[in-house]
Amino acid sequence: MVDFRKRWAQPDHPVQEEIVRRWSPYVFSDKPVTDADLRCLFEAARWAASSYNEQPWRYIVATKTQGAEYDRVLSCLFEANQVWARHAPVLAIAVIALNFTRNGKPNKAAFHDLGLASASLTFEATARELTVHQMIGITPERAREVFSIPDGFEAMTGLAIGYPGDPTTADDTMRQRDEWPRTRKSLNELVFSGAWGQASPFL
Repeated sequence: MVDFRKRWAQPDHPVQEEIVRRWSPYVFSDKPVTDADLRCLFEAARWAASSYNEQPWRYIVATKTQGAEYDRVLSCLFEANQVWARHAPVLAIAVIALNFTRNGKPNKAAFHDLGLASASLTFEATARELTVHQMIGITPERAREVFSIPDGFEAMTGLAIGYPGDPTTADDTMRQRDEWPRTRKSLNELVFSGAWGQASPFL
């Protein structure tokens, strides 16, 4: 039994357990994800906040049991991502609506709102012992062609969803990626007050 606790975050201040346990593996188990769990993950995404409640995100999803449909999603990923993502039991392409439906103007918040939706999905997955690896390495033009994505929408990211696998069963490259130390910038480098680069006093 692999102990994944070494992949958990080591926060400087207390945070919720799902934040501590969330990580993005390269090695996935072949254990399937139930339809019930998938419904709950995308329900969590559905209830994410969005500008004017536009909900500009869409997801194109396939499980390995769907065979050809799974291969079509896989074909939209960069080849370097296909190498490891092909082992995940679920793949998805996240798409945004580029314009507001309310007035047709460009929705500059769409990228942000997709991030919120996928974050909600990810933390729901973490609560269910699942993992999500998001990737920018996709080919939007391929996704548009394969899935007939209409004008006004654009494929933005890919998601691999499943249970983490045993890194010792993977090749050296993937094993090393899953064993990389997890680090983050300090709050002093991220949270400012008064002027750019000036750490906030509450830190």
